[in-house]
Amino acid sequence: MITIGTGLLAGGISSVDVEDALTGLAPAVGLDAINVAALPKGLFLTVGAGGATRFERIGPDLRFDQTAKLLDIVDSIHARRLSVDEARQTIEAEVFATAPRWPGWLTCLGAVPIGIGLCLLLEPGPVNLVFAALGSLVVAGALAINSRHSSLGPLLPVASAFFVGVLMLIGCRLDWLESPLRTIVATLALLLPGSAVVTGLTEISAGALSAGSSRLVSSTVQLAMFIAGVAGAAVVTGTGAEALVNSQLTDSTWWLSSLGVAAATLGLIIYLHTPLEHTLPIVLTIGAAALAQLGVGAEFGAAIGGLAGALTASLVAVVLSRLPRGPIWRISFVPAFLVVAPGSFGLLNASQIEFGDGSSVLASLLAAGATFFTIAIGTVIGAAVAHAVEPRDEVVA
Repeated sequence: MITIGTGLLAGGISSVDVEDALTGLAPAVGLDAINVAALPKGLFLTVGAGGATRFERIGPDLRFDQTAKLLDIVDSIHARRLSVDEARQTIEAEVFATAPRWPGWLTCLGAVPIGIGLCLLLEPGPVNLVFAALGSLVVAGALAINSRHSSLGPLLPVASAFFVGVLMLIGCRLDWLESPLRTIVATLALLLPGSAVVTGLTEISAGALSAGSSRLVSSTVQLAMFIAGVAGAAVVTGTGAEALVNSQLTDSTWWLSSLGVAAATLGLIIYLHTPLEHTLPIVLTIGAAALAQLGVGAEFGAAIGGLAGALTASLVAVVLSRLPRGPIWRISFVPAFLVVAPGSFGLLNASQIEFGDGSSVLASLLAAGATFFTIAIGTVIGAAVAHAVEPRDEVVA
């Protein structure tokens, strides 16, 4: 139970879902009652009324293919298709001991199609796309360095934002690049904590105040470091606030948006090591979520678009999970969630606060908060639907 719980937390599953999964799993492993409290960085577990409490810190982050396999194993234990001993051996052999499907340098290069794809959505000008590709190579290099020297991880947000910002703002000073802010956002979106913010809000709404609050505080600090990096780049390059206004010069047509979603999906498949056997449901879920978000958002704004995208991703993932050999709904949902909440909204509004004239600070804060909250609401509703339609012999983690 400890191994499963810490593994799910290391895979990015919310604390509420981990607690629900372990509580539902207890009878299948021969435990009458457990008390479990999951936090973003650790797990408390007590067996029985008077048993000792064990605490375990989570280990290194799991790749998404490892998390997906762990979810499948949890489902098999719950349905009595695996014994405890068989599950322990399977977890060790097929989760923790599994090597990546492709080398680390290719994983980092997944940042390039993600940056280009999001630039096609935010600012699809030809020069902007070239700078997005160059900036994404900088991000890929930062990820590669971080993978070899994990002690440099705390510097990743501010350093990547600084070097990408310097590149974009030099292009702006030379009159090569217009509307650099949106290009910066598209390039850095992979690293931004938008999904962590939404997960924290989801945990708080479900009653996990400690886990959700700590995740929100951590995300806020990371976002502030990104803003500081961009601000430092503006100072070094001598760029004024007028160059960092949130303006879109080129409208994204439907086919450019479709191409952008396809490129971002390809990048996520590479970067997250998504299970190849589940590629089709993942692509279908991302496509449906992006279509709902872009279509509804164009008509009613980013906040309602975020709600529509998150809810659509949840519902489509649930439907696909009911098909023969369909993956557990969260396997399809997580990559789509990362497209719906890449963090772009947060940095766009925060950058306006940092560099703008200060007249719309409250409006910017409300816009960012509304977008994050509506995505969280869509996620909570989708999770509730998933729990309602899932048969009792299966686990929704």
